Amino acid sequence: MQRTPLYDEHLALGGKVVDFHGWALPVQFAGIVQEHTHTRTQASLFDCSHMGEFVVKGVDAIRAYAGLITSDLDALRVGRARYGLMLNDKGGIIDDIVTIRLADDELYVVTNAGPLEAVSGRICGAHAGCRDVSASTAKIDIQGPIARDILVRELPEAAELKYFEARRTHWQGSEIVLSRTGYTGEMGFELFVPADIAVDVWRRLLSHEGVAPAGLGARDTLRTEMGYSLSGQDFDESRTPLEASLDTFIAWNTEFVGKQALEAQKNAGGYDRLTAIRTGDRRSPRHEFEVQDGDARVGVVTSGTFGPSVGCGIGLAYLKPAYAVAGRTLTAGPKGLSIETAELPFYRQGTCRK
Repeated sequence: MQRTPLYDEHLALGGKVVDFHGWALPVQFAGIVQEHTHTRTQASLFDCSHMGEFVVKGVDAIRAYAGLITSDLDALRVGRARYGLMLNDKGGIIDDIVTIRLADDELYVVTNAGPLEAVSGRICGAHAGCRDVSASTAKIDIQGPIARDILVRELPEAAELKYFEARRTHWQGSEIVLSRTGYTGEMGFELFVPADIAVDVWRRLLSHEGVAPAGLGARDTLRTEMGYSLSGQDFDESRTPLEASLDTFIAWNTEFVGKQALEAQKNAGGYDRLTAIRTGDRRSPRHEFEVQDGDARVGVVTSGTFGPSVGCGIGLAYLKPAYAVAGRTLTAGPKGLSIETAELPFYRQGTCRK
């Protein structure tokens, strides 16, 4: 397994390390529910250094990159970030991507670990001005209602950032990228720092009262409560943005790989949709549970867990179009777990936009 620059820190803190897409990452420290609750009420640190980062520099390089994703980059102002998707020719989702415009002629691109090789091949193959900086970059997320109060003690400029804004700044003389983004639904920031200062950044942030480490387990329950999809689990190249309920992030006014296939699917209709599901108690739907209406198979669960902040089992499932609406009662799994389709997000008290 590959190790992040913070691997030894996780072991020293008692983290339980697991294999995540070939990376040795902590699944938990004090416990998933405790870390989940701490993130919802105070602030947690997450090591996300397994993710991919790219610099796209120059007008021609940006134009080449823009044709690979569903975002309208002409509308992306300097200092703003935008969520989008990279598709194959058939409209299938290779990965979801966050693009930050650092300057008129410079983008900073953030991708997931699982499809990193495929994404890197496309981005870096598009133009010589596209550069993979993943190996030299560590990514540390601070998430929670007090995250801004903590971070401004180290980076006063963090106070200026609004939701989905970003900037280049410095940590003790080293250049970093700071964005007000996250995957938890809470006030949060993501710090993209040189790998050789990652330990210092981690220790400094962790030294503040109210900050604790959190692992992949809490990150998963937090994102599921918000209805955020997980690349490689809730979608992959076999699913399109229309099926994955991510059509909000398609800029139909732009040209991108996979657009023609999406337009054909949109016009034809009749496709499955990723839909929120919940139970009435602590029992939870699980990944790959089949969803049924009586004896008829009507879908499949992609994500499922107990939601500590909502007090019941929650998840996401691809359902036939007639069932992809809130309020339908169905069953899931071999024991016929009763589920109901729902609206997202499950958790509505998040502080991410405050």
